[in-house]
Amino acid sequence: MVPDFTFEDTARSQGYRRIAGIDEVGRGPLAGPVTAAAVILDPDRIPKGLNDSKILSRKAREALHLEILAVADVCVAHASVAEIEEHNILRASHLAMMRALAGLRAAADYALIDGNMIPKQIRAPAQPVIKGDGRSLSISAASIVAKCTRDRLMVDLSQQHPGYGWETNMGYGSKAHLSALRALGVTPHHRRLFKPVHNILYQA
Repeated sequence: MVPDFTFEDTARSQGYRRIAGIDEVGRGPLAGPVTAAAVILDPDRIPKGLNDSKILSRKAREALHLEILAVADVCVAHASVAEIEEHNILRASHLAMMRALAGLRAAADYALIDGNMIPKQIRAPAQPVIKGDGRSLSISAASIVAKCTRDRLMVDLSQQHPGYGWETNMGYGSKAHLSALRALGVTPHHRRLFKPVHNILYQA
């Protein structure tokens, strides 16, 4: 499957012009925020090679990230570890999505959202797109921007908290990360309600 502009073209045929693709990354990690991006592509300046960020190489993602920033209206937003623990990961990811949508230079009049749910607080007309990062070019662009931004953030955090391997595992529960958790303890950036972290905190 290769993403295309079908969803966007359908919305444009209904009179919408500023169509935002929205995606998030970071629901599964044990550490770090959840990050969302909203991207409105210019139909005449779509970077070539857009696809689900998970199947692109790091080099390709980084190059496309720069291209997207140069030609599109982009906003990235986060929900913090504290917000993840206060609201739960699903609601926190929706909070990050809403912040990203609200932060665009000019308001979107339609939103394409990766997944099967529309955040309740989104006011613009919106459509969920299951596996949208591999089907819609706008959502693909958002997935690339969100992943590149969060990866860089985790690399920065790894320098403040060495030993957990965040520069490579991006906060996910790799064997090295879990081993470091047991040896070094829990940082303020760990999600304490996530089971592996919770178990280490409260083990007998």
